[in-house]
This record gives sequence, structure tokens and C-alpha cells, in this order.
Amino acid sequence: MEKVIYNKKGQAMPAGTIPVKQEAFGKLDHTEVTWLGNAGVLINVRGTTMLIDPLLMGFDMPLLFDIPLTPEGVPGLSAYLVTHIDNDHFSRETVEALRDRCGAFHASHYVASEMETLGVRAYGHDIGEPFYADDVKIIPTPAKHNWQNGIPEYDFREWKEEDYCGFFFETPDGTIWLPGDSKLLESHLHMPEPDMILFDFSDNDWHITFDGAVRMADTYPNARLLCIHWGTVDSPEMTPFNGDPNRLKKAVANPERVLTPLPGEGVVL
Repeated sequence: MEKVIYNKKGQAMPAGTIPVKQEAFGKLDHTEVTWLGNAGVLINVRGTTMLIDPLLMGFDMPLLFDIPLTPEGVPGLSAYLVTHIDNDHFSRETVEALRDRCGAFHASHYVASEMETLGVRAYGHDIGEPFYADDVKIIPTPAKHNWQNGIPEYDFREWKEEDYCGFFFETPDGTIWLPGDSKLLESHLHMPEPDMILFDFSDNDWHITFDGAVRMADTYPNARLLCIHWGTVDSPEMTPFNGDPNRLKKAVANPERVLTPLPGEGVVL
């Protein structure tokens, strides 16, 4: 089955959606990663369940896919992680809907303070400061995505680089790295090689750019690249949402490692 198709506007998009069942939150004998659309991801590490940047409701732009998970479909959650404040990553509606189903909320200090206005106990972290979800070690990694500076609409504060982050997960089954929305940083090219990268390859100056994505991919030639932040928004002029995994496969070393699961389809680490 071809999983990447194209609409009449030429946008690459997933060929369908697989609804996430409650069993995806249960005890496993392995680690499983499920893309939820945009940058949303469910990671289940042998029963430790984490949602990262989930947007399960309240998306304010027209979509190319059906969201595979509703808040009502989340029976419980070990941790909820957010990389930054943008509303396609920090969904206030989703946080409120899962407020009583999640063991802990984690983000940068600024985003955690915003989460707490929604009535949750959130933990703010420094870049490089490890924390844990059960036995899973999680390390916030650097990101540069403070595009709001200099825009009058957002001049109510100074937007600092440390308000944005990625996450590096150490599991019994291997390592997973989500760099987050970010320009390519030199530090991104000197990480321990992860087993899987949750890979944003958006050709946008406040993201990694396509050339930057290829450079990162070739820096870690054995890492599996699970494509995210593509095929989500019905808006061909918006470069952050218009990556094409087939173009990526043609450009990187070991192209067979480029993974394009459907939203809701689990991938074993």
C-alpha cells in the first residue's frame, strides 16, 4: 500500500488514518512509536506511555487527515511533553481534556508556567537536565525557534532559545530523539547516534530546512527517520507543513530507513 499520496494542490499527504485503540496504551514487551499527525507522537515504552506535542482537538487550520486519537481515547498517561509554545504543538484544549488522566506534564520553564494556568501541575526543565517518566530517562535538547521576536503581536516578552527544546529518550529498547521545531544547530550534529529520529524535514528557515535535514540524516546514517510535521495542514503555501517524504528518500544515505507510517500506525523501535 502506498502511504504517501498527493492532493490536487500537489501536497504530499498520508493515504489514510488508523484509529489508535486503547491497547496502544497497554503493557508491551517492546517500545512502540505512533505518529499522530503534525508533530504529535505517542511513545509506549513497555507500558510507560508518553504523548509529545499532541494536538487531539482544537486545530485552527484545515487538515489533510483525520486525527487518529481523541482525548476520550486516552485511558491514562504516564507523561505529557511539550517542546514549545506554538499552538500546533502546545494545544491548550488537549491539555485541559487530559488534565486528570496524566501523571505529569513536562516542558521548558516558560511553557510549564503556561500549562499551570490551565490547572495542571507542570514541571519546567533546563536544557540538558535529565528527568524521568517511570524508568525512561528523558533529556531536553537545544532548539532555536524563537521566531516571535521582533513581531509586534508577540512583543509582550523576550522569547529565549531555552523556551524551546527537543527531547532525547533512553529506553530499554534503544534511543529516540525528537529535535523539535528548530533551525539546524551545530550541537545537533554531535549527539550520540539515536536509533530513531522523529524527523522534521520542513524546508523553512525557522525549521531545519531541507538541506539541513539531509545533513542531519547523513550525520546519523544508521538512525531510522520517522517522518513528522508533514501531510497535516491543507495549505500548500505554508512550508512548515509541506515536506515530501519521497523527496527526502531520494536525498539521504540509506533511504530505506525513512519511515512514513500512517497517522495512528505504530512502529516498533
